[in-house]
Amino acid sequence: FDLAREGRLPGGHAIEADALQAAADAQGVAVGAGDIVLIRTGHLGWLLEGNEEAGGAPGLTYRALPWLHERDVAMVACDNLACEVLPAEGPLPFHVGALRDLGLLIGELFDLDALATDCAADGVYEMFFVAPPLPVVNAVGSPLNPVCIK
Repeated sequence: FDLAREGRLPGGHAIEADALQAAADAQGVAVGAGDIVLIRTGHLGWLLEGNEEAGGAPGLTYRALPWLHERDVAMVACDNLACEVLPAEGPLPFHVGALRDLGLLIGELFDLDALATDCAADGVYEMFFVAPPLPVVNAVGSPLNPVCIK
């Protein structure tokens, strides 16, 4: 979902279920079981331009978890530092709910700007997504080299 089509979301902006549904409707995407949801906030591109982290980052709030759960989403990835809104609304409640309660994989710092430009150009916001993790024993995360095939 390209939530930054009109510009970067401000730091501390909490993305809730209604914003996810509005983006799905606007971009013609039906989210279903096993899908991976990519969310562009414009934050990584802003950081790469040399701006400094101040005032937090836009991201998902724990109030978005029911929407993701109802659709049985397998993974969510964002172009921000934590996927979660910062400052966090407590001790990382989105992470706790996503990882512990739903088994939902989380991707952080995804560079989605070029993909968003391509999607806006052809109007296609669905694609085949591949991102195999490195086989790191006893790890809780891994670097990825994600590829989107349209």
